Amino acid sequence: MKEISISGQKRTDLGKKASKALRKQGMVPCNIYGEEKNEQGAPTSFAFAASFADLRKLIYTPHIYVIKITIDGVDRTAILKEIQFHPVTDAPLHVDFYEVNDQKPITIGVPVKLNGLAQGVRDGGRMNLSIRKIAVTAPYQSIPEHLDIDVTGLKLGKSIKVGDLSFEGLEIATGKSVVVCSIKATRQSIQAAAEGDAAEDAE
Repeated sequence: MKEISISGQKRTDLGKKASKALRKQGMVPCNIYGEEKNEQGAPTSFAFAASFADLRKLIYTPHIYVIKITIDGVDRTAILKEIQFHPVTDAPLHVDFYEVNDQKPITIGVPVKLNGLAQGVRDGGRMNLSIRKIAVTAPYQSIPEHLDIDVTGLKLGKSIKVGDLSFEGLEIATGKSVVVCSIKATRQSIQAAAEGDAAEDAE
């Protein structure tokens, strides 16, 4: 994965009023969840704030990153867990991160990249991408920027499912029956097929 760095400052006042004041200053309230857990067994969080200018390069992108977060001089390594957006303005209201280390595998959605010109597209069909990311589990250093899928041999009316795929060093967490992509018939492909059948009959 690509690496990106942001800086933050510890939050001591966690109320709504304080969060609103932070946003007015161009800051976004954040939490980072680590290995520690509370009495109920839920992960504990560390509250901090980061500038919107820092976060926008992380939020508004299709790429995935391992994030180096420096909070009051202390470095942490994390991945993006969840973003809460304003329902009207689409501005980020809150961002959650999940701390990672070299030993423990993580599960994260990795973008799909289709490679090659499918046979079904050459025959007049239309490529339909059903999911943009596939969840995989591995140490974060082993997770690629994208998952390459060769679609050259994919024919009209056929599909590629998650269960058809494998990637070295990665455990696929998305269900095997999920369709990744398929070739849909178009008016052009149906007409071409009909003309081909008519030609065969004529022979």
